[in-house]
Amino acid sequence: MYAILDIESTGGKYNEEGITEIAIYKFDGHEVVDQFISLVNPERKIQSFVVGLTGINNEMLHHAPKFYEVAKRIVEITEGCIIVAHNAKFDYRMLRLEFDRLGYNFDRKTLCTVKLSKKLLPGFDSYSLGKLVKKLGIPITDRHRASGDALATVKLFKLLLEKDVNKEIISSNLKLNSISSVDQKLIRLIDDLPNAVGVYYFSNNKGDIIYVGKSKDMKKRANQHFTSDAPKSKEIQEHVVSVDFERTGNELLALLKENQSIKALKPKFNSALKKDLFTHGLYAFTDHNGYVNLCISKIKPKENYITSFTNYQQGKAFMERALETYELCQKLTGLHKTRGACFNYTIKQCHGACVEEETPESYNERVKQLIDFYDYQNKNMIIQDRGRHHGEKSVVLIENGELTGAGYTELNFQIENMSILKNIINPMPNDRDAQHIIQSYLRKSHKTMKIINF
Repeated sequence: MYAILDIESTGGKYNEEGITEIAIYKFDGHEVVDQFISLVNPERKIQSFVVGLTGINNEMLHHAPKFYEVAKRIVEITEGCIIVAHNAKFDYRMLRLEFDRLGYNFDRKTLCTVKLSKKLLPGFDSYSLGKLVKKLGIPITDRHRASGDALATVKLFKLLLEKDVNKEIISSNLKLNSISSVDQKLIRLIDDLPNAVGVYYFSNNKGDIIYVGKSKDMKKRANQHFTSDAPKSKEIQEHVVSVDFERTGNELLALLKENQSIKALKPKFNSALKKDLFTHGLYAFTDHNGYVNLCISKIKPKENYITSFTNYQQGKAFMERALETYELCQKLTGLHKTRGACFNYTIKQCHGACVEEETPESYNERVKQLIDFYDYQNKNMIIQDRGRHHGEKSVVLIENGELTGAGYTELNFQIENMSILKNIINPMPNDRDAQHIIQSYLRKSHKTMKIINF
């Protein structure tokens, strides 16, 4: 649990300042579950340059509560939380300073989004909150006011959690907080898991992630792990002490994140990805009559295929659907081995390419439509789909036929501005497994999916 906060102060000599405004958003790693926002009477003068920066003046604070009047609420909302702030050193010092004046030792662990941003978003010219959120396309209102800055920090921290492929933030959280004993009932570990699509992570008592999985229903799938008598499940049950998760909003992002996490983290109980995960591909060649033929065959390492399949049966089923959708010829798709007309020609469902009644130009145009849709080689495109909540969209970025990364957007200009989009997305390796995942997903019918070519 995190307490993401921002503090405005009077300015002045070091350790003689006072708090003028505080905003705290309690964040469970997925959403804000509580909040506290208040002006504070610092009982001392505000420096003029601070008034100009924040707009908060002494007159505004005349009837505001003094710090001792809000101290109990601050203790309660931050209890058991890690303090997160942009330049956390300052905000945490101000809190400790005010509590010291009351004779209370305020002690919390902290995370600084400046330091996290430098690590997870390298290469930026500036890591000030204002310039950082502008680069990332994160909307911010009431700049230099506690609530506006704290809420922007929530959105920034949420993005940093997504960028944290190695889950170091989660691991440090587990190591900083007391972890329940192995004897705790397993069912309690999945209480907070939603019945939603996403990726889940099982961790041991050292904070190490030992298993990564994905599911359309994470709660149901995790429960299966904890009730199974299979040897691997039994071993997982013995070692797991914490469960974390990421909502993805759709299965494509869940598959890609699972693939990336397993390869990056190498969890103890995840089997190595099989080299023959997909064995067959869809290939195209032009025959001596000028017709483009399609065929399903075993993957040829040195040849480019249009799309890939887990096995021949999956490829054949795809071809049979494509035959009807694109009005193709059974003979020229390898589904009917014959020297003459294909069967569909005899029942008037083939236009006659098999007996050269349809011209190569006419037939090949429909084949090209199929290839253009399923093959993204050398293409620049964005696959947009449902996000994790209303108003959000997921994006998968393909550049020159290669996966660049994936992430989430809430505003159209974040997609239209490529520099902002590239800052938002989480880079992903363009390996063959990721390519197969994307191509398989494109073959399915998704009402919410949209392809944006650029």
